[in-house]
Amino acid sequence: MSKSTIQELSHPQPRAMDAARQVALVVGASLFVALCAHITIPLLPLTPVPLTAQNFAVLVVGLLLGSRRGFAAMVIYLLEGMSGLPVFNPTGPGGPAQLFGPTGGFLLVYPLVAFLAGYLFERGTRSFLRAALAGFSAELLLFVGGLSWLYVLTHSLAKAAYLGLYWFIAAEVMKVMFAAAIAVRWRRAL
Repeated sequence: MSKSTIQELSHPQPRAMDAARQVALVVGASLFVALCAHITIPLLPLTPVPLTAQNFAVLVVGLLLGSRRGFAAMVIYLLEGMSGLPVFNPTGPGGPAQLFGPTGGFLLVYPLVAFLAGYLFERGTRSFLRAALAGFSAELLLFVGGLSWLYVLTHSLAKAAYLGLYWFIAAEVMKVMFAAAIAVRWRRAL
């Protein structure tokens, strides 16, 4: 073999390494969300929707990976769950049935939530305020999706808000603030 061929074979292609890195980031992000889904506080006497760290993870993924990779990570997460892997919160039935239960509306909008958080944060200066506003906007989208599905199940907007909103407001504000702080610190460190 010629010297140039040996040099090419001994050094991995930068494009292939970058693609492998991107895939690893996206798959790792989906596994991070799966791990956070298991950090859960069931509120069953009050609501069938559990309080989890899952929404926090979706925000962190969107803010850190950006709109496209965050969207891809959440699509992979949903595919993992639909294939039967135990990635959804343990209080539900798991698998595809989880998407038709009370948390289905929240789960189905995760790709859009991550996309919106990433999209808003990657435009302009990456400050805490921008990250927090991106997080709150994404949470608004999350609750629109989740409450819409609960409305379909209950046929009552008041009941949907009772089951999927009131119990979660304080926790969601804290999740957004923590996610924004992590995103800003992480971006500054890079």
